[in-house]
Amino acid sequence: MRQWAHMLGYRGHFSTKSRHYSIRLGDIRQARADFRAEQARLITGTPPPDPEKTVTVGEWHYAGNGHRHGEAFWAEVARPRIATARRIARQQASENR
Repeated sequence: MRQWAHMLGYRGHFSTKSRHYSIRLGDIRQARADFRAEQARLITGTPPPDPEKTVTVGEWHYAGNGHRHGEAFWAEVARPRIATARRIARQQASENR
């Protein structure tokens, strides 16, 4: 590949493009991030951002406590495994004394 790099218009790795190159990787990443943000804004129906305004959320709502959907099941599955692992660790610690 090295012998053909001169045909690609630059020398070295693609990520080492100079400032004089037409498009920098940072510009490509920023364009992609802007595009994704615009897509998300359109899907959620939020208004376009206004650079003159700062959005401040001043409300907190209690979301609840405990497990959410399905988490209680996995907690009950994990409980005996954790107890068993702790019991084995205690036994091995007492045997090594």
